[in-house]
Amino acid sequence: MNFYRGCTHGCIYCDSRSVCYQMDHDFEDVEIKRNAPQLLEDALRRKRSRCMIGTGAMCDPYLPLEKQERLTRQCLELIDRYGFGFSVITKSDLILRDLDLLKHINEESKCVVQMTLTTFDERLCRILEPNVCTTARRAEVLNTLRDEGIPTVVWLSPILPFINDTEENLREILKLCWNAKVKGIICFGMGVTLREGDREYFYRKLDEHFPGMKERYIQTFGNRYSCDSPNHVALMKIFHEECGQRGVLHFPDSVFAYLSKFESQQTAEQMTLF
Repeated sequence: MNFYRGCTHGCIYCDSRSVCYQMDHDFEDVEIKRNAPQLLEDALRRKRSRCMIGTGAMCDPYLPLEKQERLTRQCLELIDRYGFGFSVITKSDLILRDLDLLKHINEESKCVVQMTLTTFDERLCRILEPNVCTTARRAEVLNTLRDEGIPTVVWLSPILPFINDTEENLREILKLCWNAKVKGIICFGMGVTLREGDREYFYRKLDEHFPGMKERYIQTFGNRYSCDSPNHVALMKIFHEECGQRGVLHFPDSVFAYLSKFESQQTAEQMTLF
């Protein structure tokens, strides 16, 4: 589910800008789905069995306007009341406002917070993701969630060719993950995807911040959807080896299986009893 349509984070690589999603207004002119709590409650009432409820795949539920709208908070209250699990993807530290609900959901069933990390370089982060808290702050959020017993997953994405596709960047991000004791890391590869709408905006930002980089992308990738880093193989080897050594889920299918599996305290107690 998505409570908003559009985004003000300003991430230069965002796939949600793509034409295929048929957004009929400016991406930064966020559409607010004020009836989301009502629709959610109607759906929860009809469900015959409890499951995980997810949000954040297309739009961050913790945009700055959530401070006033509180749609995410209202929906969290419903999820908690009806005893469902919750999984969220965000880049915002605003999620800590709802720590009380996240903790209670996790105590009764299961709550997983997923957070995107792209670069350990704070200066570069301000260019790539200009209107949202930086990597260092997101790492603090992950550590807070760790301390509160809430499981976390990191999206290691995107790794932009010729920009942040270095071994140093990978290892520094992984250090943050180990410190936060993340349950899993989602990485589909070392690269970025580009398509109509997304590509044009990304290239404008490359011209603005990385002169000559657009031409390098065009020469290397043409109009390809998947733009893999030349360092893809070496970096993925490091990624899988490091995660494997620490018992961190690192294949997308295994992470998604964990995210989608509903668990409840009642089930856990029954398993312990028998």
